[in-house]
Amino acid sequence: MKTVFINCSPKKRFCASAYFLFLQKMFVGGEKVSEQLRTPADHERILEQVTDAKSVVFCLPLYVDGIPSHVLRFMEKMEAYCRENSLQLNVYCIANNGFIEGKQNEPLMQIFENFCSRAGLFWGGGVGIGGGVMLNVTRIMFFVEIALLVLNTVLSAVNTGNFFPKDAWISFGENAALLLFFNLGVLFYLACMGSHISKGTHSGKKYTRILIPSFIFILFADIFFIIISFFEGGLFRSWLAKKEYTES
Repeated sequence: MKTVFINCSPKKRFCASAYFLFLQKMFVGGEKVSEQLRTPADHERILEQVTDAKSVVFCLPLYVDGIPSHVLRFMEKMEAYCRENSLQLNVYCIANNGFIEGKQNEPLMQIFENFCSRAGLFWGGGVGIGGGVMLNVTRIMFFVEIALLVLNTVLSAVNTGNFFPKDAWISFGENAALLLFFNLGVLFYLACMGSHISKGTHSGKKYTRILIPSFIFILFADIFFIIISFFEGGLFRSWLAKKEYTES
């Protein structure tokens, strides 16, 4: 059975959608094809892939309580294509947002459900994820932890001849376990939906989030977006932009 996984994030790299698709593919059997949807140039290639597929998994970010515009354009084209070719596809969705609650993805899920109804496709359900950006950061932090472990091991071997520094491994284990805990809800529901994708059955809509208290999430999210605003040059953009005045 062939399953097409479509990364619908407009970002070229380091996006949360790519991370969640990577996790989802671990729980799905059979032939797996990965595609990225960013521009109209991707439409024909993806439609060719879904022609002989059994299931399609969309993974995308929530934009203004809905679907990004470039994904909507593709869905319009896919609807017509599926009806014209009488395709019988199972459609699943992984949606993530920057808010803490995964339930905020409900409007997006409803859009996909309506899309399947119009296109004559089987709506298999989806997983809505809250705190998607922060969960993506945990992936980066895990690789940082691995790099630190390797560095500490090398330094320990050079300085003391000990190739197994106990403190470094304990620290790595503790931090890795903490990062895993943050992702437990996502891993559980993606594993459940992966089983349904492999069988071609209905999974239903499930919602989860990064497993940290809301007040801690809000604090770190505020700090993160302030820093991003500085790097992107947008924090004071509206204040510093040249104003146009008109006489009344």
